[in-house]
Amino acid sequence: MPLMDHLRELRNRIIKALLFISAGVVAGFLVFDPVWEFLQRPYCSLPAEVRGGEDCGLNYTGIFDGFNLYFKVALIVGLLVSSPFWLYQVWAFVAPALRGREKRYTYLFVGFAVPLFCAGAALAYYVTAKGMEIMFSFAPEGSTALITLQNYLTYIIMMLVVFGAAFLLPLIVVMLNFLGVLPHRMIAKWRRVIIFLAFVFAAIATPGGDPFTMLALGIPVVALFEIAELVAFVNDRRRGRSRDPLAELDDDEISPLDDVDSAAGTTPNR
Repeated sequence: MPLMDHLRELRNRIIKALLFISAGVVAGFLVFDPVWEFLQRPYCSLPAEVRGGEDCGLNYTGIFDGFNLYFKVALIVGLLVSSPFWLYQVWAFVAPALRGREKRYTYLFVGFAVPLFCAGAALAYYVTAKGMEIMFSFAPEGSTALITLQNYLTYIIMMLVVFGAAFLLPLIVVMLNFLGVLPHRMIAKWRRVIIFLAFVFAAIATPGGDPFTMLALGIPVVALFEIAELVAFVNDRRRGRSRDPLAELDDDEISPLDDVDSAAGTTPNR
């Protein structure tokens, strides 16, 4: 396909994706109240003495803070609700450039990525309250927490995204191994470094930076990495036992035997 046709297709895909996201944002405005109640629940579950009172309401300091909160929550809901549609637009644009094997691995990646991301986000949701309680415990005696709407929304969304994305890292290791880019021997060689970097990432990426949240993220990621290493080991053993010399060829690529016969001007027997 010529370059201009690629650009036109990309433009059409982007427009369709934006239309789906816009419809999702409208739906987000309609369901704002239950979604915001769900997001606020970790803060409201804190003890009253930690929050500084019986009321779990959050504060705002700007005139447009209320509208900004509505828009951000609606945008998040819109992206989630419309994700099957705009992800399909991305897939429809990229898929023609993928080989048959790469397409199968893409389906496998998406099939595991969605539940892993949701599991990481669910873990973040349940450890958020404990992480905030630990951070609030460092406040001086007699002080009162005045948490703003924007500050809390940023914190809870970062927790959900960071935990969800971190749970995808071991899956990326598995996919690189399946594609033949990252063999098990290399993973085993750098195991200690990877485990150390996992905890460093957990310490840096978590918004609160408290030890509890860091361990709550680092330990599951290391456990998932060990599972990923085991999968890579089994895959390399299987690949070594049954290696097909033509397995790496594309579905439409000519085999070496056909290539030799074509050069000789003969037709091979089928």
